[in-house]
Amino acid sequence: MSGPCLLCPRLCGARRDLGETGFCGAGETPVAARASLHEWEEPCISGSRGSGTVFFSGCCLRCAFCQNGGISRRVKGAALSPRQLADVFLSLQEKGAHNINLVTPTHFTPAVAAALDDARARGLTVPAVWNSGGYELPGTLERLRGRVSVFLPDFKFMSPEISQRYCSAPDYAERAKAAIAKMADISPRPVFDADGMVTSGVIVRVLLLPGCLSDAKKVIEYLHSEYGESVYISIMSQYTPFGDLERFPELKRRVRAREYERLVDYAVDLGVVNGFTQDVSSSGLGFIPSFDCEGLPQAAPEA
Repeated sequence: MSGPCLLCPRLCGARRDLGETGFCGAGETPVAARASLHEWEEPCISGSRGSGTVFFSGCCLRCAFCQNGGISRRVKGAALSPRQLADVFLSLQEKGAHNINLVTPTHFTPAVAAALDDARARGLTVPAVWNSGGYELPGTLERLRGRVSVFLPDFKFMSPEISQRYCSAPDYAERAKAAIAKMADISPRPVFDADGMVTSGVIVRVLLLPGCLSDAKKVIEYLHSEYGESVYISIMSQYTPFGDLERFPELKRRVRAREYERLVDYAVDLGVVNGFTQDVSSSGLGFIPSFDCEGLPQAAPEA
């Protein structure tokens, strides 16, 4: 990457190629905090062997409630060249991963794209999953055409007021709408293999936050009216109070079972068929992985 960074909607213009860091907190070289077989994704992603998940550090959203705040708000972990990142992908495949699950990769898109090309040339055959916050630019996503076949974005908020309060991004909904439209253009229909594992398509995650039932309903209504059954909707109950929430006292509790049931009932009444739900017991700090650089090389990146 050369020139000012314009990869995400922040358009911060940081010269990351010259050592500056962007709004995301990251420089040009990808930094990851964990690479392992992950069992806690949707069933069609984790399957029986686990999803080959690579957690990247830094983020262009920095949500107040982020359960991965230890790496999203500061960049820590192993710095990896595209070649080393490709090695990580191939290692996860060798361990039996159903896919390569790229978590919060947007700010490292050029290097991730190069790593996927290298890994494919060296024998990577499993699908790549783009697991993102949904706050993205269509032009950046276009670089993934032919490289990523499964998209797993969040659609966090419809309200500009809520998105401004929790992630300083009042344009979040419009950006997410445009991003998901591009994802659906790149991978227009859900496809599953004989084992029920997703190999292409878009699955949109809707995380219910305390006090945000009405907003979550609007997100689901939009997705269903715009895409029908061509996009899967994953309705999530796993919100866990985490980190410093003194400025957000309304977030200091978990979602109540009845709140979540009302959201699921609303989706069913709308006619949503293709989707996933969670047990309300899926929240808790025990579901947050350790960002201890498991599965990553510790050497400095290659020149």
